Amino acid sequence: MNLTNTVARFHQLFPRASEPSIWRAPGRVNLIGEHTDYNLGLVLPMAIEFSCFVLASPSSDGRLRAYSEHFHELAEWQIEEIPSATARGHWSDRVVGVAWELMQAGIPIQNQTLLIDSEVPLGAGLSSSAALGVALTMALGGVTADQSPPLARAAEVNFVGVPCGIMDHFVSAHGQPGAAILLDCLNLDWRPVPLPIGLSIVVVDSGVKHELSNSGYSTRVRECAAAAQALGVSSLRYAQLSDIERLDPILRKRARHVITENARVEQFTLAAMQGDFEAIGRLAVESHRSLRDDYEVSCPEIDFLVEAACGVPGVLGARITGGGFGGSTVNFTRPDAVDNLKEALRRKYLQFRGIAPNIYVCVPAQGATEVTPHGSALRNG
Repeated sequence: MNLTNTVARFHQLFPRASEPSIWRAPGRVNLIGEHTDYNLGLVLPMAIEFSCFVLASPSSDGRLRAYSEHFHELAEWQIEEIPSATARGHWSDRVVGVAWELMQAGIPIQNQTLLIDSEVPLGAGLSSSAALGVALTMALGGVTADQSPPLARAAEVNFVGVPCGIMDHFVSAHGQPGAAILLDCLNLDWRPVPLPIGLSIVVVDSGVKHELSNSGYSTRVRECAAAAQALGVSSLRYAQLSDIERLDPILRKRARHVITENARVEQFTLAAMQGDFEAIGRLAVESHRSLRDDYEVSCPEIDFLVEAACGVPGVLGARITGGGFGGSTVNFTRPDAVDNLKEALRRKYLQFRGIAPNIYVCVPAQGATEVTPHGSALRNG
């Protein structure tokens, strides 16, 4: 994104505003560890180079204004009205929800004029909402990247109504160049996991849009809670595979996915550290099959893309990534197979669904920062 042009756009929209501060937070792709975060398990995401930008300038009239470049729409609120605001199923819920959560936490909200512009594809499972939430908490509340994730997540859970885990917000804030993040969602212990040289990460957007607040995501959260209760544990993080046979068939499948997925995260991390490409590919495919069969969050389009990718020479493995019910696949491949993978998936998916998928080669990126109009980092909050 050309931030010089974005700043010019800000002044075009708000000609009386002062020079804005610019906050940037990246999207993410989760390499493995799906639907384990809200079960207090292990995840291995990485921040990507697509980011959400929030330009913020103080206003003098007691109002919070936000213009979305994607929706070409302005929303505004009186500051004193925000504590009584409620979600209305509109893009602006994400903005006022963060302001609402910050105020609930005792963090004062300044009168602000905002421009929101994002490179993160919406509905592709790359955490466009988490990137926005992290950038907004830093812009509106002046909080640091360390403080941002729980506040941004709380806004999604408490105001927007998405019962999400902490993973997306955490990696958006703490992403590391050259590495994924191994995060323990029980205690938020984390460490970077450098990715092996010669491994390419390719994300393929199915074009099937998902909206977690309107999907089966919340149902899966409830099913996992019910499974944990039936097993007598506070979370499926503490469940044992040997115990799940006493669960009813649906809850047994959900628990089996979570337990085996936590194990796959540990195995994948070891494989990445050892440069074991064969194990990386095998674990990715095992994860997808578990998400398809036990967790039931895939769809025909995603399954097609995974199977088609795995048939391309040089592709190690592929899986659904993100919350599911559409979104994207993440493909692990050798660099010399990337072009063949792109060509094969575009051709085959065009035949299958009548559209060519958007395909992105992703590299690990830096987490949230304040930046200059030229994109240079000033600080991480």
